[in-house]
Amino acid sequence: MVSPYNSFTTRTIFSEVAGDITIAANGESFLLHKFPLVSLSGKIRKMVADANDPNLSELDLNHVPGGPETFELAAKFCYGMNFEITTTNVARLRCVAEYLEMTEDYREENLIARTETFLDEVVSPSLEKSVQVLSSCDALLPTAEEVGIPDKCIDAITRNACQEQLVSSLSRLDCDSGSLELKDRCLEWWVEDLSVLSIDFYRRVIMAMGHVGVHIDSIIASLMHYAQVSLKGIGKPQIWNPARSYPCKGEKGQRTIIETLVSLLPPEKSSSVPLNFLFGMLRIGIMVDATLACRLEIERRIAFRLEMVLLDDLLIPSVQTTGDSLFDVDTVKRILIHFLQRIDQEENEDCGYESEGIDSPSHGALLKVGRLIDTYLAEIAPDPYLSLDKFTAMISVLPDYARIIDDGLYRAIDVYLKAHPTLSEHEAKKLCKFIDCQKLSQEACNHAAQNERLPVQMTVRVLYFEQLCLKNALSGSCGDTFVSQKISSGLTSAAMSPRDTYASLRRENRELKLEISRMRVRLSDLEKEQVFMKQGMMDKTGHGKTFLTSLSRGIGRFGIFGNPSGEKHHKSGRKSRTSEGKTGRSRRYSLS
Repeated sequence: MVSPYNSFTTRTIFSEVAGDITIAANGESFLLHKFPLVSLSGKIRKMVADANDPNLSELDLNHVPGGPETFELAAKFCYGMNFEITTTNVARLRCVAEYLEMTEDYREENLIARTETFLDEVVSPSLEKSVQVLSSCDALLPTAEEVGIPDKCIDAITRNACQEQLVSSLSRLDCDSGSLELKDRCLEWWVEDLSVLSIDFYRRVIMAMGHVGVHIDSIIASLMHYAQVSLKGIGKPQIWNPARSYPCKGEKGQRTIIETLVSLLPPEKSSSVPLNFLFGMLRIGIMVDATLACRLEIERRIAFRLEMVLLDDLLIPSVQTTGDSLFDVDTVKRILIHFLQRIDQEENEDCGYESEGIDSPSHGALLKVGRLIDTYLAEIAPDPYLSLDKFTAMISVLPDYARIIDDGLYRAIDVYLKAHPTLSEHEAKKLCKFIDCQKLSQEACNHAAQNERLPVQMTVRVLYFEQLCLKNALSGSCGDTFVSQKISSGLTSAAMSPRDTYASLRRENRELKLEISRMRVRLSDLEKEQVFMKQGMMDKTGHGKTFLTSLSRGIGRFGIFGNPSGEKHHKSGRKSRTSEGKTGRSRRYSLS
Protein backbone atom coordinates (compact mmCIF):
# COMPACT_ATOMS: atom_id res chain seq x y z
CA MET A 1 0.00 0.00 0.00
CA VAL A 2 1.40 3.37 -1.00
CA SER A 3 1.65 5.93 1.78
CA PRO A 4 -1.35 8.28 1.76
CA TYR A 5 0.95 11.28 1.58
CA ASN A 6 3.01 10.15 -1.40
CA SER A 7 2.49 11.68 -4.83
CA PHE A 8 -0.62 10.58 -6.72
CA THR A 9 -0.67 7.01 -7.92
CA THR A 10 -3.47 5.40 -9.86
CA ARG A 11 -4.93 1.99 -8.97
CA THR A 12 -7.97 0.49 -10.64
CA ILE A 13 -10.27 -1.57 -8.42
CA PHE A 14 -13.13 -2.13 -10.84
CA SER A 15 -13.59 0.27 -13.76
CA GLU A 16 -15.56 0.49 -16.94
CA VAL A 17 -14.82 2.44 -20.07
CA ALA A 18 -17.64 4.92 -19.57
CA GLY A 19 -18.27 6.95 -16.42
CA ASP A 20 -14.90 6.57 -14.74
CA ILE A 21 -13.78 9.05 -12.10
CA THR A 22 -10.50 9.58 -10.27
CA ILE A 23 -10.97 10.08 -6.53
CA ALA A 24 -8.08 11.33 -4.41
CA ALA A 25 -8.47 10.09 -0.83
CA ASN A 26 -5.98 11.81 1.49
CA GLY A 27 -3.60 12.28 -1.41
CA GLU A 28 -3.82 8.82 -2.99
CA SER A 29 -5.79 8.42 -6.24
CA PHE A 30 -8.27 5.71 -7.17
CA LEU A 31 -9.72 5.29 -10.70
CA LEU A 32 -13.30 4.13 -10.14
CA HIS A 33 -16.66 3.88 -11.92
CA LYS A 34 -19.09 6.57 -10.84
CA PHE A 35 -22.32 4.64 -10.60
CA PRO A 36 -21.66 2.26 -7.65
CA LEU A 37 -20.16 5.04 -5.56
CA VAL A 38 -22.89 7.54 -6.34
CA SER A 39 -25.58 4.98 -5.62
CA LEU A 40 -24.24 4.04 -2.14
CA SER A 41 -22.46 7.17 -0.89
CA GLY A 42 -24.47 10.25 -0.10
CA LYS A 43 -21.35 12.40 0.18
CA ILE A 44 -20.04 11.52 -3.31
CA ARG A 45 -23.53 11.93 -4.77
CA LYS A 46 -23.74 15.43 -3.35
CA MET A 47 -20.26 16.33 -4.55
CA VAL A 48 -21.06 15.15 -8.09
CA ALA A 49 -24.37 17.02 -8.04
CA ASP A 50 -22.79 20.20 -6.70
CA ALA A 51 -20.15 20.11 -9.47
CA ASN A 52 -22.94 20.23 -12.10
CA ASP A 53 -20.54 18.85 -14.67
CA PRO A 54 -21.55 15.76 -16.65
CA ASN A 55 -17.90 15.30 -17.62
CA LEU A 56 -16.58 15.44 -14.05
CA SER A 57 -13.55 13.19 -13.82
CA GLU A 58 -11.84 14.07 -10.51
CA LEU A 59 -12.89 14.44 -6.86
CA ASP A 60 -10.77 15.27 -3.82
CA LEU A 61 -11.64 13.70 -0.45
CA ASN A 62 -9.69 15.18 2.44
CA HIS A 63 -9.40 13.89 5.99
CA VAL A 64 -10.83 10.47 5.21
CA PRO A 65 -10.99 8.50 8.50
CA GLY A 66 -8.65 5.55 8.41
CA GLY A 67 -6.78 6.79 5.35
CA PRO A 68 -6.64 5.37 1.81
CA GLU A 69 -6.66 1.75 3.01
CA THR A 70 -10.05 2.20 4.64
CA PHE A 71 -11.44 4.09 1.63
CA GLU A 72 -10.36 1.17 -0.56
CA LEU A 73 -12.37 -1.23 1.62
CA ALA A 74 -15.40 1.05 1.36
CA ALA A 75 -15.02 1.12 -2.44
CA LYS A 76 -14.83 -2.69 -2.50
CA PHE A 77 -18.08 -2.76 -0.53
CA CYS A 78 -19.70 -0.52 -3.14
CA TYR A 79 -18.61 -2.83 -5.94
CA GLY A 80 -19.74 -5.95 -4.08
CA MET A 81 -16.24 -7.37 -3.68
CA ASN A 82 -15.70 -9.74 -0.75
CA PHE A 83 -13.63 -8.72 2.30
CA GLU A 84 -13.84 -9.55 5.99
CA ILE A 85 -14.97 -7.20 8.72
CA THR A 86 -12.79 -7.79 11.79
CA THR A 87 -12.17 -6.18 15.17
CA THR A 88 -9.13 -4.53 13.60
CA ASN A 89 -10.98 -2.68 10.83
CA VAL A 90 -14.57 -2.37 12.05
CA ALA A 91 -14.01 0.98 13.77
CA ARG A 92 -12.29 2.38 10.68
CA LEU A 93 -15.06 1.08 8.41
CA ARG A 94 -17.75 2.55 10.65
CA CYS A 95 -16.04 5.96 10.60
CA VAL A 96 -15.44 6.01 6.84
CA ALA A 97 -19.03 4.90 6.27
CA GLU A 98 -20.14 7.88 8.36
CA TYR A 99 -17.82 10.15 6.40
CA LEU A 100 -19.16 8.89 3.04
CA GLU A 101 -22.76 8.96 4.36
CA MET A 102 -23.42 5.33 3.45
CA THR A 103 -26.81 5.18 5.17
CA GLU A 104 -29.97 3.16 4.69
CA ASP A 105 -31.39 6.00 2.57
CA TYR A 106 -29.34 4.75 -0.36
CA ARG A 107 -29.43 0.99 0.20
CA GLU A 108 -30.64 -1.51 2.77
CA GLU A 109 -27.83 -2.97 4.88
CA ASN A 110 -25.45 -0.30 3.75
CA LEU A 111 -21.98 -0.10 5.28
CA ILE A 112 -23.11 1.79 8.39
CA ALA A 113 -25.73 -0.85 9.17
CA ARG A 114 -23.31 -3.69 8.48
CA THR A 115 -20.65 -2.32 10.83
CA GLU A 116 -23.19 -1.54 13.57
CA THR A 117 -24.45 -5.11 13.35
CA PHE A 118 -20.91 -6.41 13.73
CA LEU A 119 -20.30 -4.18 16.74
CA ASP A 120 -23.52 -5.32 18.43
CA GLU A 121 -23.37 -9.04 17.65
CA VAL A 122 -19.64 -9.80 17.62
CA VAL A 123 -17.77 -7.11 19.56
CA SER A 124 -20.08 -6.20 22.44
CA PRO A 125 -20.47 -9.73 23.89
CA SER A 126 -16.69 -10.06 24.26
CA LEU A 127 -14.63 -8.02 26.71
CA GLU A 128 -11.41 -8.75 24.83
CA LYS A 129 -12.83 -7.70 21.43
CA SER A 130 -14.38 -4.57 22.93
CA VAL A 131 -10.96 -3.56 24.26
CA GLN A 132 -9.36 -4.17 20.85
CA VAL A 133 -11.94 -2.02 19.05
CA LEU A 134 -11.69 0.70 21.69
CA SER A 135 -7.90 0.83 21.37
CA SER A 136 -8.21 1.27 17.59
CA CYS A 137 -10.30 4.42 18.06
CA ASP A 138 -7.32 6.57 19.07
CA ALA A 139 -6.44 7.30 15.42
CA LEU A 140 -10.08 7.92 14.47
CA LEU A 141 -10.95 10.81 16.74
CA PRO A 142 -13.13 12.84 16.70
CA THR A 143 -15.20 10.85 14.19
CA ALA A 144 -15.21 7.77 16.44
CA GLU A 145 -16.66 9.84 19.29
CA GLU A 146 -19.31 11.30 17.00
CA VAL A 147 -20.59 7.87 15.97
CA GLY A 148 -20.42 6.59 19.59
CA ILE A 149 -17.93 3.73 19.21
CA PRO A 150 -15.97 4.45 22.45
CA ASP A 151 -19.13 4.73 24.54
CA LYS A 152 -20.46 1.49 23.07
CA CYS A 153 -17.17 -0.33 23.80
CA ILE A 154 -16.85 1.07 27.33
CA ASP A 155 -20.38 -0.04 28.18
CA ALA A 156 -19.60 -3.49 26.79
CA ILE A 157 -16.36 -3.73 28.81
CA THR A 158 -17.99 -2.78 32.10
CA ARG A 159 -20.98 -5.06 31.47
CA ASN A 160 -18.75 -8.02 30.67
CA ALA A 161 -16.54 -7.28 33.66
CA CYS A 162 -19.55 -7.38 35.97
CA GLN A 163 -20.76 -10.62 34.42
CA GLU A 164 -17.33 -12.15 34.77
CA GLN A 165 -17.23 -10.96 38.37
CA LEU A 166 -20.48 -12.75 39.16
CA VAL A 167 -19.41 -15.93 37.37
CA SER A 168 -16.06 -15.98 39.16
CA SER A 169 -17.51 -15.31 42.63
CA LEU A 170 -17.14 -18.96 43.58
CA SER A 171 -13.58 -18.95 42.28
CA ARG A 172 -12.87 -15.91 44.42
CA LEU A 173 -14.15 -17.76 47.47
CA ASP A 174 -11.69 -20.51 46.66
CA CYS A 175 -8.99 -17.91 46.23
CA ASP A 176 -9.58 -16.54 49.73
CA SER A 177 -8.60 -19.88 51.21
CA GLY A 178 -6.09 -20.86 48.56
CA SER A 179 -2.51 -20.04 47.75
CA LEU A 180 -1.19 -16.61 46.78
CA GLU A 181 -0.55 -17.81 43.24
CA LEU A 182 -4.22 -18.81 42.91
CA LYS A 183 -5.32 -15.42 44.18
CA ASP A 184 -3.17 -13.69 41.59
CA ARG A 185 -4.73 -15.77 38.82
CA CYS A 186 -8.21 -14.89 40.06
CA LEU A 187 -7.46 -11.16 39.97
CA GLU A 188 -5.84 -11.14 36.52
CA TRP A 189 -8.88 -11.93 34.42
CA TRP A 190 -9.02 -8.62 32.50
CA VAL A 191 -6.34 -6.34 33.92
CA GLU A 192 -3.80 -7.26 31.25
CA ASP A 193 -6.25 -6.58 28.42
CA LEU A 194 -6.88 -3.02 29.58
CA SER A 195 -3.18 -2.12 29.53
CA VAL A 196 -3.30 -1.64 25.73
CA LEU A 197 -5.67 1.32 26.04
CA SER A 198 -4.57 4.92 25.92
CA ILE A 199 -4.72 6.72 29.26
CA ASP A 200 -7.84 8.70 28.27
CA PHE A 201 -9.86 5.63 27.32
CA TYR A 202 -8.46 3.71 30.31
CA ARG A 203 -9.61 6.46 32.67
CA ARG A 204 -13.15 6.31 31.26
CA VAL A 205 -13.24 2.51 31.56
CA ILE A 206 -12.08 2.50 35.21
CA MET A 207 -14.52 5.25 36.16
CA ALA A 208 -17.36 3.31 34.53
CA MET A 209 -16.31 0.15 36.38
CA GLY A 210 -16.34 2.01 39.67
CA HIS A 211 -19.87 3.23 39.01
CA VAL A 212 -21.24 -0.24 38.22
CA GLY A 213 -19.66 -1.85 41.28
CA VAL A 214 -16.63 -3.78 40.03
CA HIS A 215 -14.55 -5.09 42.94
CA ILE A 216 -12.07 -2.53 44.26
CA ASP A 217 -9.32 -5.17 44.48
CA SER A 218 -9.70 -5.83 40.76
CA ILE A 219 -9.55 -2.12 39.96
CA ILE A 220 -6.39 -1.72 42.07
CA ALA A 221 -4.80 -4.71 40.35
CA SER A 222 -5.61 -3.13 36.99
CA LEU A 223 -4.14 0.23 38.03
CA MET A 224 -0.95 -1.46 39.20
CA HIS A 225 -0.58 -3.47 36.00
CA TYR A 226 -1.24 -0.41 33.82
CA ALA A 227 1.38 1.56 35.76
CA GLN A 228 3.97 -1.18 35.42
CA VAL A 229 3.38 -1.39 31.67
CA SER A 230 3.12 2.34 30.96
CA LEU A 231 5.56 3.94 33.43
CA LYS A 232 9.24 3.32 32.93
CA GLY A 233 11.01 2.17 36.05
CA ILE A 234 7.92 2.04 38.30
CA GLY A 235 9.14 -1.19 39.89
CA LYS A 236 12.85 -0.38 39.91
CA PRO A 237 14.83 1.54 42.55
CA GLN A 238 15.97 4.91 41.26
CA ILE A 239 19.60 5.86 41.68
CA TRP A 240 20.47 9.44 42.56
CA ASN A 241 22.25 11.16 39.70
CA PRO A 242 23.20 14.81 40.31
CA ALA A 243 24.07 15.28 36.63
CA ARG A 244 20.57 14.34 35.44
CA SER A 245 18.80 17.05 33.49
CA TYR A 246 15.04 17.56 33.47
CA PRO A 247 12.74 17.09 31.76
CA CYS A 248 13.62 13.98 29.74
CA LYS A 249 12.02 12.73 26.56
CA GLY A 250 8.67 11.10 27.18
CA GLU A 251 8.25 12.50 30.68
CA LYS A 252 5.27 14.65 29.67
CA GLY A 253 3.31 11.54 28.71
CA GLN A 254 4.37 9.74 31.88
CA ARG A 255 3.37 12.79 33.93
CA THR A 256 -0.13 12.62 32.44
CA ILE A 257 -0.33 8.88 33.10
CA ILE A 258 0.71 9.10 36.74
CA GLU A 259 -1.59 12.04 37.48
CA THR A 260 -4.51 10.18 35.93
CA LEU A 261 -3.76 6.94 37.79
CA VAL A 262 -3.56 8.77 41.11
CA SER A 263 -6.94 10.37 40.44
CA LEU A 264 -8.40 6.89 39.83
CA LEU A 265 -7.20 5.39 43.13
CA PRO A 266 -10.13 4.30 45.32
CA PRO A 267 -10.66 6.01 48.69
CA GLU A 268 -7.98 4.85 51.12
CA LYS A 269 -10.43 3.83 53.84
CA SER A 270 -12.18 1.37 51.54
CA SER A 271 -9.16 -0.07 49.77
CA SER A 272 -5.76 -1.53 50.38
CA VAL A 273 -3.37 -0.07 47.84
CA PRO A 274 0.07 -1.66 48.41
CA LEU A 275 2.50 0.74 49.98
CA ASN A 276 5.35 -0.27 47.67
CA PHE A 277 3.15 0.71 44.72
CA LEU A 278 2.40 4.09 46.27
CA PHE A 279 6.07 4.75 46.91
CA GLY A 280 6.90 3.70 43.35
CA MET A 281 4.29 6.13 42.04
CA LEU A 282 5.67 8.85 44.32
CA ARG A 283 9.23 8.34 43.09
CA ILE A 284 8.17 8.47 39.45
CA GLY A 285 5.95 11.47 40.15
CA ILE A 286 8.89 13.34 41.66
CA MET A 287 11.15 12.42 38.75
CA VAL A 288 8.72 13.54 36.03
CA ASP A 289 7.70 16.65 38.02
CA ALA A 290 4.05 15.74 38.50
CA THR A 291 1.73 18.40 39.86
CA LEU A 292 1.97 19.25 43.54
CA ALA A 293 -1.63 18.15 44.08
CA CYS A 294 -0.80 14.71 42.65
CA ARG A 295 2.24 14.24 44.89
CA LEU A 296 0.42 15.49 47.97
CA GLU A 297 -2.37 12.98 47.34
CA ILE A 298 0.13 10.10 47.22
CA GLU A 299 1.87 11.40 50.35
CA ARG A 300 -1.45 11.65 52.18
CA ARG A 301 -2.29 8.04 51.29
CA ILE A 302 1.12 6.89 52.53
CA ALA A 303 0.70 8.88 55.75
CA PHE A 304 -2.58 7.11 56.39
CA ARG A 305 -0.59 3.89 56.97
CA LEU A 306 2.82 5.26 57.86
CA GLU A 307 3.18 2.86 60.80
CA MET A 308 3.40 -0.03 58.28
CA VAL A 309 6.10 1.58 56.12
CA LEU A 310 9.59 0.08 55.88
CA LEU A 311 12.79 2.07 56.14
CA ASP A 312 13.80 1.36 52.53
CA ASP A 313 10.54 2.93 51.34
CA LEU A 314 11.43 6.25 52.94
CA LEU A 315 14.86 6.44 51.32
CA ILE A 316 13.64 8.42 48.32
CA PRO A 317 16.50 9.73 46.14
CA SER A 318 16.62 13.46 45.65
CA VAL A 319 16.29 14.80 42.11
CA GLN A 320 17.51 18.28 42.98
CA THR A 321 20.72 19.36 41.27
CA THR A 322 21.67 21.83 44.03
CA GLY A 323 23.45 19.15 46.09
CA ASP A 324 21.27 19.91 49.12
CA SER A 325 20.90 16.24 50.06
CA LEU A 326 21.18 12.78 48.59
CA PHE A 327 17.70 11.96 49.89
CA ASP A 328 14.38 13.72 49.52
CA VAL A 329 13.96 14.73 53.15
CA ASP A 330 11.26 17.30 52.43
CA THR A 331 8.89 14.66 51.05
CA VAL A 332 9.35 12.44 54.12
CA LYS A 333 8.78 15.46 56.33
CA ARG A 334 5.47 16.23 54.62
CA ILE A 335 4.40 12.59 54.97
CA LEU A 336 5.16 12.72 58.69
CA ILE A 337 3.18 15.95 59.09
CA HIS A 338 0.19 14.34 57.35
CA PHE A 339 0.47 11.36 59.71
CA LEU A 340 0.54 13.55 62.83
CA GLN A 341 -2.49 15.48 61.57
CA ARG A 342 -4.29 12.17 61.14
CA ILE A 343 -3.44 11.11 64.71
CA ASP A 344 -4.67 14.45 66.11
CA GLN A 345 -7.88 14.17 64.12
CA GLU A 346 -8.53 10.65 65.40
CA GLU A 347 -7.95 11.78 68.98
CA ASN A 348 -10.26 14.76 68.57
CA GLU A 349 -13.01 12.49 67.27
CA ASP A 350 -12.86 10.33 70.41
CA CYS A 351 -15.22 11.32 73.20
CA GLY A 352 -13.65 9.41 76.08
CA TYR A 353 -10.31 8.22 77.35
CA GLU A 354 -10.47 4.71 75.96
CA SER A 355 -8.28 5.66 73.00
CA GLU A 356 -5.74 7.26 75.34
CA GLY A 357 -4.70 3.92 76.81
CA ILE A 358 -1.16 2.67 76.61
CA ASP A 359 -2.17 -0.03 74.14
CA SER A 360 -4.50 2.16 72.05
CA PRO A 361 -4.09 1.84 68.27
CA SER A 362 -3.28 5.51 67.71
CA HIS A 363 -0.68 5.58 70.47
CA GLY A 364 0.88 2.35 69.25
CA ALA A 365 1.03 3.68 65.68
CA LEU A 366 2.67 6.87 66.93
CA LEU A 367 5.38 4.95 68.80
CA LYS A 368 6.06 2.77 65.74
CA VAL A 369 6.45 5.84 63.56
CA GLY A 370 8.72 7.39 66.17
CA ARG A 371 11.07 4.42 65.99
CA LEU A 372 10.88 4.44 62.18
CA ILE A 373 11.78 8.13 61.94
CA ASP A 374 14.69 7.72 64.35
CA THR A 375 16.01 4.89 62.19
CA TYR A 376 15.50 7.04 59.10
CA LEU A 377 17.42 9.90 60.69
CA ALA A 378 20.31 7.57 61.50
CA GLU A 379 20.29 6.32 57.90
CA ILE A 380 20.46 9.77 56.29
CA ALA A 381 22.80 11.27 58.89
CA PRO A 382 26.04 10.19 57.08
CA ASP A 383 24.95 12.17 53.99
CA PRO A 384 27.67 14.81 53.57
CA TYR A 385 25.23 17.11 51.69
CA LEU A 386 22.58 17.07 54.44
CA SER A 387 22.45 20.50 56.03
CA LEU A 388 22.06 20.98 59.76
CA ASP A 389 18.88 23.03 59.33
CA LYS A 390 17.19 20.30 57.29
CA PHE A 391 18.30 17.60 59.76
CA THR A 392 17.05 19.52 62.81
CA ALA A 393 13.82 20.43 61.03
CA MET A 394 13.15 16.74 60.48
CA ILE A 395 13.85 16.00 64.16
CA SER A 396 11.59 18.75 65.44
CA VAL A 397 8.53 17.55 63.50
CA LEU A 398 8.10 14.46 65.67
CA PRO A 399 6.63 15.43 69.07
CA ASP A 400 8.33 14.48 72.31
CA TYR A 401 5.57 12.06 73.31
CA ALA A 402 6.26 9.92 70.24
CA ARG A 403 9.39 8.50 71.91
CA ILE A 404 9.50 6.45 75.09
CA ILE A 405 13.28 6.53 75.05
CA ASP A 406 15.64 8.69 73.01
CA ASP A 407 18.21 6.03 72.19
CA GLY A 408 17.38 6.08 68.49
CA LEU A 409 17.52 9.87 68.34
CA TYR A 410 20.83 9.87 70.21
CA ARG A 411 22.29 7.38 67.76
CA ALA A 412 21.16 9.48 64.76
CA ILE A 413 22.66 12.65 66.21
CA ASP A 414 25.89 10.86 67.05
CA VAL A 415 26.16 9.56 63.48
CA TYR A 416 25.54 13.08 62.14
CA LEU A 417 28.25 14.54 64.40
CA LYS A 418 30.68 11.88 63.21
CA ALA A 419 29.89 12.48 59.52
CA HIS A 420 30.09 16.30 59.88
CA PRO A 421 33.22 16.99 61.95
CA THR A 422 33.32 20.63 60.81
CA LEU A 423 30.30 21.59 62.92
CA SER A 424 31.01 24.36 65.39
CA GLU A 425 30.52 23.96 69.13
CA HIS A 426 27.42 26.13 68.96
CA GLU A 427 25.90 23.98 66.20
CA ALA A 428 26.67 20.78 68.13
CA LYS A 429 24.96 22.21 71.22
CA LYS A 430 21.95 23.20 69.14
CA LEU A 431 21.68 19.66 67.80
CA CYS A 432 22.11 17.92 71.16
CA LYS A 433 19.34 19.98 72.76
CA PHE A 434 16.85 17.64 71.10
CA ILE A 435 18.05 14.75 73.30
CA ASP A 436 16.24 14.29 76.60
CA CYS A 437 18.85 12.82 78.93
CA GLN A 438 16.13 11.45 81.21
CA LYS A 439 14.88 9.31 78.32
CA LEU A 440 18.20 7.59 77.56
CA SER A 441 18.62 3.93 78.49
CA GLN A 442 21.48 2.76 80.66
CA GLU A 443 23.52 1.60 77.69
CA ALA A 444 23.00 4.90 75.85
CA CYS A 445 24.04 6.81 78.97
CA ASN A 446 27.19 4.74 79.24
CA HIS A 447 28.05 5.48 75.64
CA ALA A 448 27.23 9.19 75.91
CA ALA A 449 29.39 9.58 79.02
CA GLN A 450 32.44 8.50 76.99
CA ASN A 451 31.49 10.11 73.66
CA GLU A 452 34.10 12.71 72.75
CA ARG A 453 31.96 14.03 69.91
CA LEU A 454 29.33 15.39 72.28
CA PRO A 455 29.64 18.88 73.78
CA VAL A 456 30.87 18.98 77.37
CA GLN A 457 27.55 20.34 78.61
CA MET A 458 25.76 17.34 77.09
CA THR A 459 28.09 14.89 78.84
CA VAL A 460 27.58 16.64 82.19
CA ARG A 461 23.81 16.52 81.76
CA VAL A 462 23.93 12.81 81.01
CA LEU A 463 26.01 12.06 84.11
CA TYR A 464 23.84 14.24 86.31
CA PHE A 465 20.54 12.66 85.32
CA GLU A 466 22.08 9.20 85.49
CA GLN A 467 23.12 9.76 89.09
CA LEU A 468 19.81 11.41 89.97
CA CYS A 469 17.83 8.50 88.57
CA LEU A 470 19.94 6.01 90.51
CA LYS A 471 19.41 7.98 93.70
CA ASN A 472 15.65 8.08 93.18
CA ALA A 473 15.55 4.40 92.30
CA LEU A 474 17.42 3.39 95.45
CA SER A 475 15.18 5.60 97.60
CA GLY A 476 12.01 4.34 95.91
CA SER A 477 10.89 7.82 94.91
CA CYS A 478 11.58 7.67 91.19
CA GLY A 479 8.77 9.38 89.32
CA ASP A 480 7.06 10.84 92.44
CA THR A 481 8.13 14.35 91.56
CA PHE A 482 6.83 13.98 88.03
CA VAL A 483 3.46 12.67 89.22
CA SER A 484 3.07 15.39 91.82
CA GLN A 485 3.78 18.01 89.18
CA LYS A 486 1.07 16.54 86.98
CA ILE A 487 -1.44 16.50 89.83
CA SER A 488 -0.71 20.09 90.76
CA SER A 489 -0.95 21.22 87.14
CA GLY A 490 -4.26 19.39 86.84
CA LEU A 491 -5.74 21.50 89.65
CA THR A 492 -5.26 24.66 87.64
CA SER A 493 -7.27 23.24 84.78
CA ALA A 494 -10.48 23.87 86.70
CA ALA A 495 -10.31 27.54 85.70
CA MET A 496 -10.11 26.64 81.99
CA SER A 497 -12.94 26.16 79.55
CA PRO A 498 -14.24 22.58 79.17
CA ARG A 499 -12.56 22.24 75.78
CA ASP A 500 -9.20 23.50 77.09
CA THR A 501 -9.56 21.38 80.21
CA TYR A 502 -10.08 18.25 78.14
CA ALA A 503 -7.09 19.06 75.95
CA SER A 504 -4.90 19.72 79.00
CA LEU A 505 -5.98 16.51 80.72
CA ARG A 506 -5.32 14.56 77.54
CA ARG A 507 -1.78 15.97 77.31
CA GLU A 508 -1.14 15.17 80.94
CA ASN A 509 -2.53 11.69 80.47
CA ARG A 510 -0.20 11.14 77.52
CA GLU A 511 2.81 12.38 79.52
CA LEU A 512 1.91 10.09 82.42
CA LYS A 513 1.73 7.13 80.04
CA LEU A 514 5.18 7.91 78.69
CA GLU A 515 6.59 8.34 82.19
CA ILE A 516 5.23 4.93 83.15
CA SER A 517 6.83 3.43 80.06
CA ARG A 518 10.15 5.07 80.91
CA MET A 519 9.94 3.77 84.47
CA ARG A 520 9.46 0.28 83.09
CA VAL A 521 12.60 0.69 81.00
CA ARG A 522 14.54 1.91 84.04
CA LEU A 523 13.24 -0.98 86.11
CA SER A 524 14.31 -3.40 83.41
CA ASP A 525 17.82 -1.91 83.44
CA LEU A 526 18.04 -2.25 87.22
CA GLU A 527 16.86 -5.86 87.09
CA LYS A 528 19.51 -6.65 84.49
CA GLU A 529 22.13 -4.98 86.71
CA GLN A 530 20.99 -7.06 89.66
CA VAL A 531 21.24 -10.27 87.66
CA PHE A 532 24.74 -9.26 86.54
CA MET A 533 25.93 -8.66 90.09
CA LYS A 534 24.43 -11.93 91.34
CA GLN A 535 26.16 -13.78 88.54
CA GLY A 536 29.45 -12.14 89.55
CA MET A 537 29.00 -13.28 93.14
CA MET A 538 28.32 -16.86 92.11
CA ASP A 539 31.34 -17.03 89.81
CA LYS A 540 33.87 -15.97 92.43
CA THR A 541 34.93 -17.08 95.90
CA GLY A 542 34.97 -14.66 98.78
CA HIS A 543 31.41 -13.71 98.32
CA GLY A 544 31.43 -10.78 100.73
CA LYS A 545 34.37 -9.02 99.21
CA THR A 546 33.23 -9.71 95.67
CA PHE A 547 29.74 -8.42 96.43
CA LEU A 548 31.07 -5.17 97.85
CA THR A 549 33.42 -4.74 94.93
CA SER A 550 30.67 -5.38 92.37
CA LEU A 551 28.31 -3.07 94.19
CA SER A 552 30.88 -0.29 94.32
CA ARG A 553 31.57 -0.72 90.63
CA GLY A 554 27.87 -0.58 89.80
CA ILE A 555 27.37 2.57 91.87
CA GLY A 556 30.65 4.10 90.77
CA ARG A 557 29.51 4.22 87.18
CA PHE A 558 26.92 6.82 88.14
CA GLY A 559 29.35 9.19 89.81
CA ILE A 560 29.53 12.66 88.29
CA PHE A 561 32.55 14.18 89.98
CA GLY A 562 35.41 12.16 91.40
CA ASN A 563 39.10 12.36 92.12
CA PRO A 564 41.61 11.07 89.59
CA SER A 565 41.98 7.82 91.44
CA GLY A 566 38.22 7.32 91.38
CA GLU A 567 38.17 7.95 87.65
CA LYS A 568 40.90 5.40 87.13
CA HIS A 569 39.02 2.88 89.23
CA HIS A 570 35.88 3.57 87.18
CA LYS A 571 37.68 2.74 83.94
CA SER A 572 39.22 -0.43 85.34
CA GLY A 573 35.84 -1.51 86.63
CA ARG A 574 34.31 -1.00 83.17
CA LYS A 575 37.10 -3.07 81.62
CA SER A 576 36.65 -5.84 84.20
CA ARG A 577 32.92 -5.92 83.59
CA THR A 578 33.44 -6.20 79.88
CA SER A 579 35.52 -9.31 80.36
CA GLU A 580 32.91 -10.75 82.67
CA GLY A 581 30.13 -9.99 80.19
CA LYS A 582 30.80 -13.28 78.43
CA THR A 583 28.90 -15.02 81.18
CA GLY A 584 26.53 -12.16 81.95
CA ARG A 585 24.89 -9.46 79.88
CA SER A 586 26.52 -8.60 76.55
CA ARG A 587 26.80 -4.94 75.54
CA ARG A 588 25.34 -4.50 72.10
CA TYR A 589 24.92 -0.74 72.06
CA SER A 590 28.07 0.70 70.56
CA LEU A 591 28.82 3.49 68.16
CA SER A 592 32.19 4.18 66.61
